[in-house]
Amino acid sequence: MPTYEYACLKCNHEYEKREGFDAPATQKCPKCRGRARRVFHATPIVFKGSGFYVTDSRGASPTVDSPSKVEPKADSPKKADDTSDKTVEAAAAG
Repeated sequence: MPTYEYACLKCNHEYEKREGFDAPATQKCPKCRGRARRVFHATPIVFKGSGFYVTDSRGASPTVDSPSKVEPKADSPKKADDTSDKTVEAAAAG
């Protein structure tokens, strides 16, 4: 049989009571004879082991939230003998 936790709505007295699964959710408070309701708690979830997410099996790859460790390349200054601009100017003139 499970043990349930109850809290009185009138005097806020909290107590535990061991009873069957078919027991009603409301009881009489043993202290003030007021109405006591069963208290429910969230069940904790624990994920153990690896393999729950795609990223779990990957070791050193950067994640989406982490900044990239690759530094951007600096723009190289244009050289005086760069012919790409002269080609565009010659095509526009011609």
